[in-house]
Amino acid sequence: MQCERFVYQTQNLRVENLFSDCSGVPRVVKDTLGRAMRDLRVSVIDRCNFRCRYCMPREQFGSDYPYLSRSEILTFEEIDSLVGALLPLGVEKVRLTGGEPLLRRDLVKLVEMLSKHGVEVALTTNGALLSEHAFSLATAGLDRVTISLDAVDEETFQSMSDTEVSVDAVFAGIDAALEAGLSPVKVNSVIQRGVNEHSIMDLVERFEGTDVQVRFIEYMDVGTTNGWRRDEVVSAAEILDIIRSRKMVARVGRPNPSQVAEEWITVDGFRFGLIPSVTQPFCGDCTRARLSSEGSLYTCLFSESGHDLKSMLREGATHDEIRAKVTGIWQERADRYSELRGEERGIRLPVEMSHIGG
Repeated sequence: MQCERFVYQTQNLRVENLFSDCSGVPRVVKDTLGRAMRDLRVSVIDRCNFRCRYCMPREQFGSDYPYLSRSEILTFEEIDSLVGALLPLGVEKVRLTGGEPLLRRDLVKLVEMLSKHGVEVALTTNGALLSEHAFSLATAGLDRVTISLDAVDEETFQSMSDTEVSVDAVFAGIDAALEAGLSPVKVNSVIQRGVNEHSIMDLVERFEGTDVQVRFIEYMDVGTTNGWRRDEVVSAAEILDIIRSRKMVARVGRPNPSQVAEEWITVDGFRFGLIPSVTQPFCGDCTRARLSSEGSLYTCLFSESGHDLKSMLREGATHDEIRAKVTGIWQERADRYSELRGEERGIRLPVEMSHIGG
């Protein structure tokens, strides 16, 4: 059988890739629920300069925490190779995460490498180091940036992130991203009852009139270290009510089914999103795969374990062999933890969000 070249269309980009029909690997791989693999999230480091209490509480992630050694972490060339191997399966976007990805030295080089594949390259960061890197990242080919920011007042910000870094450093990072053309900048805010509900309107008012979109996220039970309790969840409906009490809003919806945020717009034109990950799970539309910094593929944010791709790569596996392996993994995927959470099964999974990215 003769191998062929094919072209597929992403949301904004026309992408051409070599694909071998001889390998028997489908062009767009789907799981048991018919979900394609469209988004690949790549953790480039397991370390972070913050100690957010819902993600990396200092009590568990102290100075003696056994972080991965340099030899255990994928090199930029290995990340680039794995991304190249997975693109023909339908991947349209690559998002770089951590830990805090800007702690990875020379990250701009990786962005430059990945941008040559013709897919969207995005970054999720806490923003503290972004002001010094935004322009070089944009020049290297970064398309979008998402910044985690749970409060705009210094006291709440430093308490939630357990850091002495000023919130002004994050604001500077946001401004630098806007100036570098990484618009619209998205700001992700986790809302935890009794901790930062007051930040909802603070965030809206802080970013009104700017090219920043705030997305409010329900507090989730990711990992085993954050002591999550359901009664600390401020639902998306409650968040909307708080905003509605001060602003006239209209529903925009989801531009595409795999988007996690339901978008809204105020009468003044400010767009914001609600991510109801606990109260209204969106497992049925999830198209995200996650590659950890040591090269394991996870098919869900709440996965119990990953699938080692690094060993395959370092043992000389070809792209076709890696694609075949991942195809088999994805075709067996049946993850829907957030839906099962509602059955009160008391599931507690060992993988931490800081290990595979949010």
